[in-house]
Amino acid sequence: MGLVAAGHGGALARLRLTAISLSLLAGVTAFLLFLQFGAADGLDALDVVRAVLILISTLWLAWGAVGGLIGLTTRAKAPPRARPDTAISARVVILMPVYNEDPVATFSRVAAMDASLAATGVGADFHFAVLSDTRNEAIAQREAQWFARLVQDRAGLGRFFYRRRAQNTGKKAGNIEDFIQRSGAAYDFALILDADSLMEGATIVEMVRRMQAEPRLGLLQTLPRVIRARSRFGRAMQFSASFFSPVFARGLAMLQGETGPFWGHNALVRITAFAECCGLPELTGKPPFGGHVMSHDYVEAALLARGGWVVRLDDDLGGSYEEGPENIVDHAKRDRRWCQGNLQHGKIITGPGLRGWSRFVFAQGIMAYIAPLFWLGFILASITAPLLAPPLDYFPEPYWPFPVFPRNEASKAISLAIGVFGLLLLPKLLVALKAAVDGRARGFGGAGLAFGSTLAELAFSSVTAPILLLFATRSVFQVLMGRDGGWPTNNRGDGQLALPEAWAASHWIVTIGLTGLGATWAFAPMLLLWLLPVGIPMVLAPLVIVWSSRDGGSRLMGVPTEYAPAPVMDLQDQILTRWTCAPDTPAAEPSSPCALPPEAAFAHV
Repeated sequence: MGLVAAGHGGALARLRLTAISLSLLAGVTAFLLFLQFGAADGLDALDVVRAVLILISTLWLAWGAVGGLIGLTTRAKAPPRARPDTAISARVVILMPVYNEDPVATFSRVAAMDASLAATGVGADFHFAVLSDTRNEAIAQREAQWFARLVQDRAGLGRFFYRRRAQNTGKKAGNIEDFIQRSGAAYDFALILDADSLMEGATIVEMVRRMQAEPRLGLLQTLPRVIRARSRFGRAMQFSASFFSPVFARGLAMLQGETGPFWGHNALVRITAFAECCGLPELTGKPPFGGHVMSHDYVEAALLARGGWVVRLDDDLGGSYEEGPENIVDHAKRDRRWCQGNLQHGKIITGPGLRGWSRFVFAQGIMAYIAPLFWLGFILASITAPLLAPPLDYFPEPYWPFPVFPRNEASKAISLAIGVFGLLLLPKLLVALKAAVDGRARGFGGAGLAFGSTLAELAFSSVTAPILLLFATRSVFQVLMGRDGGWPTNNRGDGQLALPEAWAASHWIVTIGLTGLGATWAFAPMLLLWLLPVGIPMVLAPLVIVWSSRDGGSRLMGVPTEYAPAPVMDLQDQILTRWTCAPDTPAAEPSSPCALPPEAAFAHV
């Protein structure tokens, strides 16, 4: 594909139509192949059901693959830019909502970003506001103490603000809404962060200049890279976010144009636009479907687009970072909240005045969580099929003395399997190839190591995917049964799990895996070999969870910030060391590198 300008009507419409058409083509092809395979021994109702399940599942896989291909073959139109020496005239506040977080790690990030901004030399007056929803009184007391240290260290009186809400109504979205209602009029732009966000000062300044240069721009989203991961699971997520995500994010940005996305953090918003458009409704009914909107970011992006504002992802912006879960269990807990929030969007998708693509994005978000149900449905239907299939009739023609054997359509099943695996593997392999050609692989240790890391990530994700699929499926069923998952605290730092913890979290997955393999052996033995790659990780789920939570230090799946840490990361390390290694600092501080052996100096950052 050639150059496509995000937001340009004709080109954008053609790109979207192409993506949808290619996805439908892949789904319909899978549907027809399976019907031919099923018809070999006589087509029945269950064959049609399985073909429909394959249609939906393949269509969803193809949509993700097409997005990657678009990211590989297109480039966005250069965003409006101001001169590098353009003065910052806007009043900017940087918002960091916190909820039962470690204050030392959180405030050291704030201090590092302030120091990074000062190093740009732009002379602009950026303010920081720490918006606490912390419910734990001991943590809240430490927040106040370390905020005072932050202000003292950065000479930030009048630039740094801290407030703790008495009630955390509306969770993070309500926290930000409360600030905008009370103090938003004092600012033009707000940079919204998470407690684990870290951004280069130069990136923040460039974002502000781009928003100043484009009066229609209501929200500017960056692509955060995961940093500081240590476990095998964390490093796999970190590599994927650094190596694959930029390509897939470009495809997403090209498809969404001026209508998104917004991921809730590491994004700059225009206060006027946000205040005018993004007051979130309280949904009718009780949680999980009613109450406050949980996945607020998608909704806010849709409301901004409805109000005529541009919501844009600029994937060329670097210097945007976050941290991620270090084990499968913590990932599943966070994903449970996202699942409930996305399924909530079923009540919003028909909202008045929303753009068609915004509704489509809501549908994609819902599909992301219900897609595993179609795969599991296909597997269960395939195991059950031999029990319900009519007996073979080798003499269908009366008085014909010779038997008629069914055609062997195994080639159709093999073609279908190759196609499905191709949709999963090919985009990532193409990303590795393009990275080798354009030189991006050098930041990941070179072309050879980047390709080896790609294979390692594919192998790792193949082992963990069945486990994550069942966690996601359970989340969907819990929401459908009316169970509210709430807003659990994120676990930061060391995520190593012991076997008893992993067993407590996943024993039900072991049961499902054993039951599924046993049923396959008993009722559909011809499928056993095909289902072993799915069933074995389920049976070994506790061991996989423990193993993947352990230290994954190796050259494989290395990322640029490991070979050369970003300047703002170094700043945070220096600040954290200065704060926590002082003689009067309690060694018990969770983030203190002084409380750890030298080889683990920054294990809790």
